[in-house]
Amino acid sequence: MQLGIWSLRLEGWPLRLDGWPLFLDSQPLWSCDELLPLVGHPLLLGGQPLWLGIQPLLLEFQALVLGSQPLLLEGHLRMLEVHSLVLDGTSNMTRSVSEDKQSVTQVKKGQCTGNIERLLSRLRLQDKKTKMSPADLLKICPPVKQIHDTSEKDLARTFLQKLSMLDYRARYIPVRQDNADVSYSQTVTISDSDDLDALFSTSVDSQSKECHVHPMDVQMAVFHCSDSFLKQNIITKLSQCQYALPLLVPDPVTMDIECPLWTFRQITKTWKKTKIKGDSNAITMKTMPICKAETPMVFFFRLGSLPVSKSQLMNTVINDRHSTFFHRNCPGSTKSRLLMDGVAEIAWYCPAGKPNDSFTDCIAFCNLHGDALSFEKQCEILTEKSSVNVVLVRTLEKGQKGTTVISDLYRSPKPLIILVADNDGSAVQVKDGKYKVGLKDRSQSDVSEELKGIIRKILYEPDNTSFQLESMAKVPGVRVDEDDEVCQKGKSAALKTVNMLQGMEISKIKDTFLPCQGDLWHEWCKINKELYHLKGHIEKEKSHKQQQLMQIRQNQCKASCSELMKSFTESLLSLPSKQKEYFLKWTQILIDALSTDDLSSILQSYDEKWTEVLTLKKKHDKSDLLTTKQTELEQISKTLQSATFGLEHIFREMGQIYEAHRAVQIQNKLTAWSKYPKLAADLMISGHPVELMDGDAGHVPLTWISSLIKELIKKLGDQRVFVLSVLGLQSSGKSTMLNAMFGLQFAVSAGRCTKGAFMQLVKVSEEIKKDFQFDYFLVVDTEGLRALELAGNATLHHDNALATFVVGLGSLTLINIFGENPAEMQDVLQIVVQAFMRMKKVKLSPSCVFVHQNVTDIAAAEKNMDGKRRLQEKLDQMAQLAAKEELCDAECFSDIIDFDVQKDVKYFAQLWEGSPPMAPPNPGYSESIQELKNIILSKAKCSAGITLSHFNRKIQDLWKALMNEQFVFSFKNTLEIAVYRKLEVEYGNWTWALRSNMLAIENQLHTRIENGELDKVERSDLFKAMSEKYKEVEKDMSKYFEDDRDKEMLVQWRGRFENKIKEFQEELVRGVERKLDEVIQQKKACKKLDDKKTEFENKLLQKSKKLAHKLKDKAKNEEELKKRFNSVWDYWVKELTADAQPIQDIKLDDDQANILNDLGFEWNLIFECKKNGRYKKISEVGNYSDYIVLGKHQDTTGKGLASQVATFFEHEDQEMIRSLINSVEKQSLDAIMSKPVATRGYSSTYLQEVAKTVQDTVTEFESNKKCAFKKEFRVDLLLYVFDTACSWLSQSHKKYKTSNDALTYLESKKTQYYNIFSSFCKGNSSAVVFGEMICEKLKVSIVEAVCNKVAIDLAGEMRCTFPAFNGNRLNLEKHLLKSLAENEDFDAFITYIRNPRKQVEAFIKEKVNTYMLGEHKDKALSILRKNVEDINKLVIQALFDTTKKVKTQRGDTDMWATEFSSLLSDKLTLDAISCQNFKDIKNFDFLQETIEKGLVSITKMISQLSLDKMKEFRLRPDQILIDQLCNCCWETCPFCAAVCTNTIKDHSPEDHSVPFHRSQAINGWHYRNTEILCVEFCTTQVASEGSFYPCHDSNHTIPFKKYRTAGPPYENWSITPDESKLKYWTWFVCQFQEKLENHYGLKFTQHGEIPSEWKMHEKKEAIQSLDEMYSTN
Repeated sequence: MQLGIWSLRLEGWPLRLDGWPLFLDSQPLWSCDELLPLVGHPLLLGGQPLWLGIQPLLLEFQALVLGSQPLLLEGHLRMLEVHSLVLDGTSNMTRSVSEDKQSVTQVKKGQCTGNIERLLSRLRLQDKKTKMSPADLLKICPPVKQIHDTSEKDLARTFLQKLSMLDYRARYIPVRQDNADVSYSQTVTISDSDDLDALFSTSVDSQSKECHVHPMDVQMAVFHCSDSFLKQNIITKLSQCQYALPLLVPDPVTMDIECPLWTFRQITKTWKKTKIKGDSNAITMKTMPICKAETPMVFFFRLGSLPVSKSQLMNTVINDRHSTFFHRNCPGSTKSRLLMDGVAEIAWYCPAGKPNDSFTDCIAFCNLHGDALSFEKQCEILTEKSSVNVVLVRTLEKGQKGTTVISDLYRSPKPLIILVADNDGSAVQVKDGKYKVGLKDRSQSDVSEELKGIIRKILYEPDNTSFQLESMAKVPGVRVDEDDEVCQKGKSAALKTVNMLQGMEISKIKDTFLPCQGDLWHEWCKINKELYHLKGHIEKEKSHKQQQLMQIRQNQCKASCSELMKSFTESLLSLPSKQKEYFLKWTQILIDALSTDDLSSILQSYDEKWTEVLTLKKKHDKSDLLTTKQTELEQISKTLQSATFGLEHIFREMGQIYEAHRAVQIQNKLTAWSKYPKLAADLMISGHPVELMDGDAGHVPLTWISSLIKELIKKLGDQRVFVLSVLGLQSSGKSTMLNAMFGLQFAVSAGRCTKGAFMQLVKVSEEIKKDFQFDYFLVVDTEGLRALELAGNATLHHDNALATFVVGLGSLTLINIFGENPAEMQDVLQIVVQAFMRMKKVKLSPSCVFVHQNVTDIAAAEKNMDGKRRLQEKLDQMAQLAAKEELCDAECFSDIIDFDVQKDVKYFAQLWEGSPPMAPPNPGYSESIQELKNIILSKAKCSAGITLSHFNRKIQDLWKALMNEQFVFSFKNTLEIAVYRKLEVEYGNWTWALRSNMLAIENQLHTRIENGELDKVERSDLFKAMSEKYKEVEKDMSKYFEDDRDKEMLVQWRGRFENKIKEFQEELVRGVERKLDEVIQQKKACKKLDDKKTEFENKLLQKSKKLAHKLKDKAKNEEELKKRFNSVWDYWVKELTADAQPIQDIKLDDDQANILNDLGFEWNLIFECKKNGRYKKISEVGNYSDYIVLGKHQDTTGKGLASQVATFFEHEDQEMIRSLINSVEKQSLDAIMSKPVATRGYSSTYLQEVAKTVQDTVTEFESNKKCAFKKEFRVDLLLYVFDTACSWLSQSHKKYKTSNDALTYLESKKTQYYNIFSSFCKGNSSAVVFGEMICEKLKVSIVEAVCNKVAIDLAGEMRCTFPAFNGNRLNLEKHLLKSLAENEDFDAFITYIRNPRKQVEAFIKEKVNTYMLGEHKDKALSILRKNVEDINKLVIQALFDTTKKVKTQRGDTDMWATEFSSLLSDKLTLDAISCQNFKDIKNFDFLQETIEKGLVSITKMISQLSLDKMKEFRLRPDQILIDQLCNCCWETCPFCAAVCTNTIKDHSPEDHSVPFHRSQAINGWHYRNTEILCVEFCTTQVASEGSFYPCHDSNHTIPFKKYRTAGPPYENWSITPDESKLKYWTWFVCQFQEKLENHYGLKFTQHGEIPSEWKMHEKKEAIQSLDEMYSTN
């Protein structure tokens, strides 16, 4: 037969050649396992034999062969989808055998490549340019749908997801029938013929459809497309699912054999070996890495095709309940597979130490897939390595191809078991170690039991060969993945590090090589905790402990240069990323190998002792025996703890080295410490868990964690994360659950329970990122509550602290409850509920989901409902208990947290499907994992998460608060504080925008009132004028609250701040309305004089003009003119004011003295008090005892230290007197300022009334407090009050006199009229004189307008650019304190301490003055010049418009004056312009020109005006800034008198707070009945064990930790414990020690001695500490 180019397709049944079916002896040729071996029969095509060259193609053992050489490698032909056979000659064409072989090889490679590419294409793996890595698995992807079919393209992803969740059904993923070209196992073909012959036909309608992907092809395709680390993860998960693992894997194309030894390195197996000793069994528990385990190995393989499944038979031997090896009868199996033939898989049987164990020791079982005759290399290797060989054959006859193999094995000394498919006989021992077993017509269980018996018998014999995985690395012809250069380099670096540990006892390794985290760190933690429980001389003790902490850090620095850490960190710093990954893995592997034996024996001892303790507890045995056993158990636990050594301990050491060097700030040989956080951040990003809390020390290394997270932020940006934490009992499966849910790597082995807390980042995949408002999940795994290790010495406090920390950190917390024991559940719930109660009280709002694991029947809905009801009842009960404990109102759990028992409780099936160690995970558990994950994701979608920086602060805040037992009182949410401080700055900007707008409105209205154009101001008009600016502010507020990155936190204040802005606007309007009403009243009051002003002006003009004409030619010079003018001026004034009564100046000093004398005080006493001036500082006196009549005062002579309790007593008396003075001052000033002095003038009765009120108040105080003041006190107090009031009285009376006294008014006009007179004398025209007069009026008015406007602009400029004024109240305080320190003025300090507002106002005035006249003078002058220019333009425009209009309308001088005044009435205050003497002016252009010339000189003069001139006008920049910046809270701390730094005046319900409390000595606090000052900081005391007397006459004390319970004012203050000190105030105490002692009449001695450490602080450090403190608040 002549053939051209043909294609042989093996893709359907029957086999076809280019569409023609192949026949064998008139029967279609089928590719199926059951095809009988037919030898020597030619293949037929259309009835003609098919030849290649001169050789017919023959079928032998289902292999197409060419002569004796295989053309297509065996097997299951269904595995080969598309192969091409090139037939390029004729029937008589000849080829050499070598050419045929070469051709066959090329054909095979082409066929394999094509098939693999097609498989990968179907699985959507062909596009992977780089191999998949763990990062592809370690991310939040779309959830695996709980449906029963999956699209073929999603098979690989679904397989990985299910496998990561420990779902062994990952192998059995049903495929959706969505491809018409693929044949599915579930598909039933419908015949289109109803002929009876079709029924009996043996042929099947041929189809060209390909089969669906074989399940093992999915597994192996994913395996081949993964990098070595993902392969390792896959194999580890397969092992956990109790599946066989690939031991020898042929390359799909080249067929080279690889042993993936690396992939086994993470697997550790635990089993219990049983040895018979006499009549009893000795059970030994073993735990070791499977690569190191030396076990017997039983090797199964087959020769040829068999009717029985070898893999299925093996499963019955190992675990008859689980398909360890995939076989033909597994779900989803098909006849076409590509990647499994030639693969050898291995699995281990691990006994549980029970009587029903199949074997008494661990045994490896190896299975070669496919016909061993086709895979001779694998067969040879494994028969050599095995302890027992088990071969399956169809028949046992000579002459078969497999006969040689069997003969060789039979002759080998190695035990052999032959299983014969066609033999129905039982097991026969042919000779020693050689067995034959028949399979035909026998049940698998019988065969299995026989096999197990034979294997047991063989392996009980001594001298059996042991198999170790690591030995595969030495097999020639096998490529080992660990031989890759990158892996070897990583291993080499790890060996260099770990070899240092060889030969050491595992329990001594940490002490030797990791000294920083041992006793030194534990001692540091202990002392640090003691800082929160100080007693005695608190500051001295605190200083001592801080020195101890620093000494420990120094010792850590000295000990931090161990060779192990040097080697480890050098490798981390120098290795490329891939090598670094290998290095870390190898280091962990090698470290684990070191501790394997020790851990196994310790765990066995622990297990035995725990069993004994449980037995005694069940018997309710409370004897000494139980106590002894518990003590022994605790000792074993400590041994276990010291023997536990892993990579996490090395990273912990890095953290401690970093913290020590950061604290000490020195560089030594180990200079790389500063890079450690960066290294840890890189590892965290790559998927490694990082220790958050050191479980051994029970402490969070805050400096290390903070730096690590800052490095994360540098690398990732300040990403938002959703924090998921877990809480539950020890060994309740928390870590396993998290690992299964997210593919994490938290340690889960029995001896390695989580200690402390670990965190790991999980990225949200791009596929679902749009559904979330954050970028990462941050998962926090924690140690168990009531951990057994802590049973002897841990307290409920430990669990409460851990629960509070974990719940506080989490956006969502999983509460893991194990089992159905109500007692255990109650213990956990009580802790959890209390933690949530604390979160509610500190305004944190986490959510929770309860996970009830190991529930026997999760499918029973009724039972679940009952369980939920009982859980709800328990939670409500616990809520009520916790409410009593935390002093909070709560009737049920939902009062504490938003909780729905129907949605927020998830029941979990038990983890294992059977009994470990051979039990696979329960598929129901995996389903529960997925359902829980869906719940978490749905809750996460509703959350914005928190930024990494917020998370960092949250860790700091929670942990610092937990150091103090009073968590709620101690918690300080620094992020919330920072966000609030930022909001305060914005609030300042908004209020300034409104204030500056209102100042402009006020300025304009004030001018109109002065010009007589407005006699009433309506409040509605003011609101209307402000409306546009108010809307702008509202818009800015909305934008800020809605767009700021912290909007979720800001929302709590939005309503309050919106109300505050509204209130601020109303307050502004009321204030301006009041001021303008006063101006109107004042204007009305001086109407009489205003009415006369025009008359005065006309008469004076006439007299000046007349006199000028008279002297026109007589006066020769200016001096003569002045002399003549002065001689008549007084006469003119006297004539004009003849009928007016002059207003006298007031004599306040005389009035004060007379009033004091009238009250009965002697003149000598009055004059003495005035002379010594002590009265001026009466409000700042430190000790008022000189003012007290001691005979009537309580006894204060006791010098003994009755109690070491800080108290008010004398200090309280001092404060009450000071409060009396301040109160009297305020009342008196308010009373004086309510008098109409500016409109009606001064009267001495005003001071008399005040004096009477002061006297009465002092008398009442004496009566209530049962004390008496000396006369000096009353006189000094009255003089102080008078002195305070006099300034206002003088200013107000001056205003009154200026506005109402005709003489004063006329005297003020003398210069103006002299100029007019002089101009007339010079012969100037009326237009010139009139123009000069107008210019004189303009000059006065422009100066006033410019100065008022400059005041507003300058205040605005300083408000925006001057550092002290451009922030919030806290920022102003910082700059004030800096200024005080720089000046070192003790009196100014005392003023600040006693009257902070007064000092702040003085500071603002000083800085404004410095700004205007100092370094910023040029800026201030430019503002001045700009305003002058603006006014000048306005006036020139008004001149132009006026002149134009008058000329157009042919108006006169009166019209000109009226129009000109009208145009400027909104901007300038112009006196009435009298035109009576200027009627003759006709040339208004000339008038305009004259005035413009005058304006040039006016502008020049004003531009050179001293900025000091502004103090004379209505608006002053310092007062504007005082009004803006001092409109805040001025409450002071009841302990140290530090002033509240809240920018808002009434900020309720926010507590008063200040970030920089100070020593109470500054406020004069001392110990009761002593002269000893109290040096303690209140922030230290509230963390101490001390207590205080809440008031001077209290007999009972209040613990500082519960200071709020003392009632007001204490309850309204938030004072959080702070172990740090603000060096500013320690420097102040030391700098002014003597002055403070003299001021208060007390001493820094004994318990009040200043700690020596304080004296080391310098002024520079003090000022610098302010910047450090404010940068964190």
